[in-house]
Amino acid sequence: MRSERQPARQPSGLDSASAAPIFAAVSVMHELRRRVRADRPLPRFEPCLPRPAKTPPSGPGWIHEIKHDGFRIIARRDAGGVRLITRKGHDFTARFPLAAAAVAALPARSFLIDGEAIACDDNGLAVFEMIRHHHHDFELCAFDLLELDGEDLRASPIEERKRTLARLLRRSNPGIVLNEHFNGDSAVVYRHACALGCEGIVSKRLGSAYRSGRADCWVKVKNPVSPAVKREAEEDWGAR
Repeated sequence: MRSERQPARQPSGLDSASAAPIFAAVSVMHELRRRVRADRPLPRFEPCLPRPAKTPPSGPGWIHEIKHDGFRIIARRDAGGVRLITRKGHDFTARFPLAAAAVAALPARSFLIDGEAIACDDNGLAVFEMIRHHHHDFELCAFDLLELDGEDLRASPIEERKRTLARLLRRSNPGIVLNEHFNGDSAVVYRHACALGCEGIVSKRLGSAYRSGRADCWVKVKNPVSPAVKREAEEDWGAR
């Protein structure tokens, strides 16, 4: 005799009509927990600081980013709104309204983005003096994502954090831009960055977590003839 396929058995005393409200309640509770996490921001912490070096690290275990001549900013969004916080903890949200508006428009309830506020000349080169003298059209050049919707991402590998950041910024408005990275030869990336007049490059070890303070997994090599290096030398001399 040809056997007929039996429908999947329902749990005793529970049909699909009565199960629907239960599954809906579970979904609501899951969303409530996610929102509660998103409204509980990470405590203030020190950003990761790259170790200075004279030459970039070689080998396949690194990615490389352009070091722009800007102002380090942590962009925080949570239940309290948007804040652009400097490395020393000052709130610069009002100074960078275009960047603040772009951060506010991102499709997430909460996040913590590490980046730099930059202002670019007509050639697309970041010029620190344009920020210092309060020129307009500042952008946030984002290079790391530390928290998203209540989930602490700092223990995740750098490559995963950057992929998640790229997805978050996929349809972003003017005022925030993703700092792209390169997987090629570090010496080639550095040479071209210097030729373009950039401040230098920052190399980041693949698989590394985000660590506060000075970290060996981030290595910066500056362009010796960049305006940033000259400015730092003058400021150091003036402090003596």
